[in-house]
Amino acid sequence: MKFITIQFRKFRSLMLIGLSLLLFSCVGAVVGAAVDTTIEVVKIPFKVVGAAVDLVVPDSDDE
Repeated sequence: MKFITIQFRKFRSLMLIGLSLLLFSCVGAVVGAAVDTTIEVVKIPFKVVGAAVDLVVPDSDDE
């Protein structure tokens, strides 16, 4: 019985390590997606301002 208990502890430890590694990769993917979304949201005001400036300021090629 003691041998089975030792084997179960080793198996449980190995499973916890494996699940932890999988969890870290999932968290990394979620954080990466959140950062990409945040960057795109921050870019929007600059794109809007750039488009407004392009409408107001005429290009030198048009003259």
